Amino acid sequence: MKTFTPKMVLFDLDGTLIDSVPDLAFCVDEMMKALDLPVRGEAAVRNWVGNGVERLVERALTNDLNGKPDAMLFARALPMFKALYAENTSKRSLLYPGVVEGLEIVRSRGYRMGCVTNKAEAFTLPLLRDMGVLDTFEVVISGDTLTVKKPDPGPLFYAAGWFQCAPHEALMVGDSISDVKAARAAGFNIICMSYGYNHGEDIRNYNPDVVIDSMVELAELLEPCRG
Repeated sequence: MKTFTPKMVLFDLDGTLIDSVPDLAFCVDEMMKALDLPVRGEAAVRNWVGNGVERLVERALTNDLNGKPDAMLFARALPMFKALYAENTSKRSLLYPGVVEGLEIVRSRGYRMGCVTNKAEAFTLPLLRDMGVLDTFEVVISGDTLTVKKPDPGPLFYAAGWFQCAPHEALMVGDSISDVKAARAAGFNIICMSYGYNHGEDIRNYNPDVVIDSMVELAELLEPCRG
């Protein structure tokens, strides 16, 4: 079995640590009702998340993963969604089973940890705080921390610089094609969760280094940190 001895471990948020779809779907459907448009439901939203709020709203308005709505409609809808999500960031969201144990395994092996997400900071920090894991991470890189976000490797390069480690000494834990693309472009190793959000596709199709079903499996993959 492949094992890793990185200098730091970087975790994605939605679909990796937290199942945030129940809150996102609630906000999507409330937005659609306010616009007098058909609701979309949780199953559809589960296939649309992962690229930031703007893309989620575009997909909801068009009912299409690659859709682009009318600009005036989008301009009305986006502030509605943001207001709804500000009030419903963590009311229905849950940590995935095994996450608390997995983070403790990584911490106990001596690794420094960060979080990188395409979600805006205004939603990211309250969600991590409400789920009780914010203090786990030395740095949180949100979707608006930089001018680029995943799959651009910029946020991962930023994290490597923050931790003062070379990209090849870093490990990413994610769930989507955006995570794999960012990790490959940055030179990170990448472990993916089988349960996450990947637009309905099996993440194995994108050849991460390892795919696991629970973060407790990190116990078998991470050697103790060598400093």
